[in-house]
Amino acid sequence: MDSDEESRLIAIPAGQVTLSDRRIRRTWPVEVAAFHLGAVPVTQERYARVTGDSPSAARGARLPVESVSWWDAIRFCNALTRHEGLTPAYRVGTGEGEVEWDVTADGYRLPTEAEWERACRAGTAGPRYGPLDEIAWYRGNSEEHLHEVGGRAPNPWGLYDMLGNVWDWCWDTYDAEVYGEYKVLRGGGWFDEHWSCRASVRRRGHPAFRVDDVGFRLARTGHVGRGRVESSD
Repeated sequence: MDSDEESRLIAIPAGQVTLSDRRIRRTWPVEVAAFHLGAVPVTQERYARVTGDSPSAARGARLPVESVSWWDAIRFCNALTRHEGLTPAYRVGTGEGEVEWDVTADGYRLPTEAEWERACRAGTAGPRYGPLDEIAWYRGNSEEHLHEVGGRAPNPWGLYDMLGNVWDWCWDTYDAEVYGEYKVLRGGGWFDEHWSCRASVRRRGHPAFRVDDVGFRLARTGHVGRGRVESSD
């Protein structure tokens, strides 16, 4: 998979998704507007090219970047946005926790968890979009290490590694009343058992949290006029 493939965005159609949380035994429907999502997680090569940093515990240009915090992901989104002459999605303040999302901006950003689940399911209704060993790197087949992006089968909309390999940071706060500023993680990772690699599973992490099975992928709002874009239809 070359660098052009790593920057490819998939057009995700508008629709409704039902989120669920087994911890509080609650489900809730969310309407999702059309948006674009990266075909693969951000790679170490791309992250280093934009930031000059190589934070990952495992090393490899085509491996997903990991050991990155939610804040690292936010800063990367803005840095790549400015590099491409787009409008930053995030306004970051000087104080801890100060970040605002400009929903009208055309720059890179993190997906919401509703967007993430809509894209992951890709019109399917089950817990996964295919047989787990074919679509994901998880504890049962990863040999307990990270793998290059795009090595398993994509979902019906052309998105790779939505399950397994690394968890994806999402924009959302997990449960502010109970966990404060902890953010949502989705997708499961290379060290997780099969039950964690399902479209509905939610995990939480402090926005400063860094660990070797957490990365992220990029989203953009509305019309994307540059870069390589493919339709999911």
